[in-house]
This record gives sequence, structure tokens and C-alpha cells, in this order.
Amino acid sequence: MQSERDAKARHRQSVETSLKNSTRFNVQLFRETGSFGHGTGVRNYCDVDLLASMSSMNGYQPTSDTALLWVKDTLRASFPATAVQIRRPTVAIMFANGAEKWEILPGFRTSPADDVPVYNIPGPASGWMSSAPTVHLEYVNEVNQRDGIRGGAKKLARLAKAWKYFNQVPISSFYLEMRAARYLEVQTSFQPFVHLCGYLEWLNEIQLADMNDPKGRASRFAACSSTATRASALPKLRTATSRARKSADAEYAGDTSTAFHYLGLLFAGVFPRR
Repeated sequence: MQSERDAKARHRQSVETSLKNSTRFNVQLFRETGSFGHGTGVRNYCDVDLLASMSSMNGYQPTSDTALLWVKDTLRASFPATAVQIRRPTVAIMFANGAEKWEILPGFRTSPADDVPVYNIPGPASGWMSSAPTVHLEYVNEVNQRDGIRGGAKKLARLAKAWKYFNQVPISSFYLEMRAARYLEVQTSFQPFVHLCGYLEWLNEIQLADMNDPKGRASRFAACSSTATRASALPKLRTATSRARKSADAEYAGDTSTAFHYLGLLFAGVFPRR
């Protein structure tokens, strides 16, 4: 991961400079969010998420579509040879022909300066939703550091994201991470593949239901960007649940070979290796 961090860090200043020079909006600060700097990323699937806390030149908050368009047009003007696309809720800029991807999230702060930062960010399909990124990161860290769990929340999140990426499951990585922390919040220990099985079974039981902000500072958030993507994700989740259970049962029975066989299927043959 360090090599990825070094490579991606080289573009941060140019991206920030581009947005700061915009004539359409002002940027108060940049805040790195998501898995890249949080220890929950999957190698070669970890993008840089950068929240741009901004305001319009005339002081009003535009529509979320307009805010995304402003960011896209600004980056395109600065990087004419680089692909820049709106991919709600962010604007994605693909350096090195897509090998290095940054996702820029426009945010308009709604909380007082002396309170926890809460932002309006683009919703997954339309409109605005509220988000408290620092609170969300702190929540995962709190669970991750609990006795008996030590490191488990982030490990479980990485396993869930690896399953998602390797099987092309259209579920939000943020949702998987927050649900992983919520699942382990009531556990007293952590065993990676035992709890991965339980976690996937739980997601299947609740049918990827929307999740309340665990700290009560922001909007409920969805697992998928639309009804259609959720309908696509659920069958893949059911298959994953079956494979994870067969792997766990085989391990309990002392049949390590069969356990690894189903783990291989679970992770589309990419992981784990013996």
C-alpha cells in the first residue's frame, strides 16, 4: 500500500491547486476520506477520496448536479488529457489511463465552525444527503481498538471489500465498512473467516437495508446506488453467504481443504492462497 500512497500523493497538490483556482466556487479545505488513508483499502482497488469543502462565489448552495458539474469542468480544464467523469456522488479523475483514480466529493458544510464537521454531499442518485466523515472514521477506529477486537473491524471491512471487488458486487464500500464496524460492535472477539461468514449472513438477513448513522449526526445511507443495483447485488450476496457457511462448517469439521475450496469460490479465485 505504501507504493500506492507515494504514487498518488504526487497528484494531490495539482488537484487541489486546480480546484482552488476555480472562478465558480471557493474551497475552504480538503479532507481525505474513505479507505485510502484509513487502513481499510484493498491493494490495487483503493482510490483516493478527497472531500472539497466549498461554497459558491455568491454564497448560495447550488443543486448537487451543478456542484458536480463545476468540479468536473474545473478538473477537465486543468487536465485536458486525463479522463474526468461524474460518478455520483463524486467526480472521478483517472490518471495514468485509470491506473490511479481520484474521487473528488463536493461538500457544503452545514454545521457551525465549532461543532463536528457535517456536510451536504451529493446523494447516490440525486439531491443532497448529510455526511459526517470524521465521525464515521472515528466510529470505525473506536470499534477497531476494542479489547478482543483489536484490528478486527478494519480487517473485516477489507475482507468484505475484497469480496465486493473480486466479484464485481455493486455495493457501497462505505456501507460495507460501516456495517462491518456495527457487526463487530456487539462481538467480544474476532476470528476473520468465522466472523466474515456471520457478517455476510447478517447482511443477507437484513437484505442490505439502509443504515442509520451510528453516531446520529448524518443521513441514513444505502448499500446501493439504486433499486436496480441492489437487485443485482442481492443474488451475489446470497451466493457468498452459502459459500462462506460451507467454508466455516468445513473448518469446524477439520476439513481444511474443503474450507479453502469454498473460500476460493467466495473470493473468485483471487484470494486466499495457501
